[in-house]
Amino acid sequence: MTDSASFRAPRVAVVLLAGGLGRRAAFSRPKQLEMLGRKSILQWSLDCFAAHPNVAGGILVAAADVAAALPALPPGWQIAPPGDERQQSVANALQALRAWDADSLILVHDAARPGITTAMIDRTLAGLQRHVAVIPTLAVPDTLIERDGPRAGGAVDRSRLARVQTPQGFHLGVLRRAHEEASGSIATDDAQLVQGLGIEVHLIEGDPRLHKLTYAEDMAILSALLVKEAAMRIAVGMGYDVHRLVTGKPLWLGGMEIAHSHGLDGHSDADVALHALTDAIFGALAEGDIGDHFPPSDPQWRGAASDQFLAYAARRVSDRSGHIDHLDLTIIAEAPKIGPHRAAMQARIAQIANISPSRVSVKATTSERLGFTGRREGIAAQAVATLKLPEN
Repeated sequence: MTDSASFRAPRVAVVLLAGGLGRRAAFSRPKQLEMLGRKSILQWSLDCFAAHPNVAGGILVAAADVAAALPALPPGWQIAPPGDERQQSVANALQALRAWDADSLILVHDAARPGITTAMIDRTLAGLQRHVAVIPTLAVPDTLIERDGPRAGGAVDRSRLARVQTPQGFHLGVLRRAHEEASGSIATDDAQLVQGLGIEVHLIEGDPRLHKLTYAEDMAILSALLVKEAAMRIAVGMGYDVHRLVTGKPLWLGGMEIAHSHGLDGHSDADVALHALTDAIFGALAEGDIGDHFPPSDPQWRGAASDQFLAYAARRVSDRSGHIDHLDLTIIAEAPKIGPHRAAMQARIAQIANISPSRVSVKATTSERLGFTGRREGIAAQAVATLKLPEN
């Protein structure tokens, strides 16, 4: 019989993986630093693990710029550098945990899954009381078909499939051995490496809130799952800008350089389209205009690319725990013709603002040869931005 007075529960460590670049999301910064509600994607997981009474410490695997963006690391946590592949990132974390006993428990979690809960941590640790490796999974609710090959369009038996989530839990000694014996192979998760040792990986119930941020559209799903939207309000702002056409300068319009006989003159690259959009967002935020944030008297903005102005304004929206619902742009010019560039311009503006192209409208018109635009002396642009912001 075990003497309960001498029993000591194993220590629990967390490896929080935040080293990915998130290229598929196409954000202007690492996706783990995007704001979800009032804190970053990364901070959601970090706060949950740090608050759990059984977690003694952890390793945050992140690049220096990501780590520097955090307010502080919780007590007992340290930073390890990311590798080129996920497997190398976990190996770097294991090296940082080399002083921990082999009978310790380790939870490996992707920071791109901010919906981690205390209940999910408890469920994983409970599984590790009976098994040396556990992973959370969810059933596949959709009909699946083969996309390519001779059976393209044919149904796949989804009853034999499951979606794998994190945190994945292991006895530390087992995970160490799995990585040591990986022999240079590449696995998309640690459970595959453990299975390579001939060890059974036990499946536990996952959580739909552990949705992974992969594409920009996933932010809306995560917001609906994790952030209360009832107290959101709609804010609308309008922007307008004009610049003179001159010879000898490139024409930047809508974040793109367009071949034309004349370019726009201004302190920056004079992109009237992006300037109007930027002012529209600032208007909806009630945060002044582009000149307040990027004064033309400041030499650092001379010749600056205007995409950084729009990207900054979009970040101000996420910093306020809001999101951009729609951007509507109208360019007023006799020439060049905007039609051939409209789709590319729409995609470029969406990329800069970190939203779907379906949320961007680009239109063009002339002034029927009236006024300065009609005389081809300049180009004007007007824009409307529709945001959702939390009630103060």
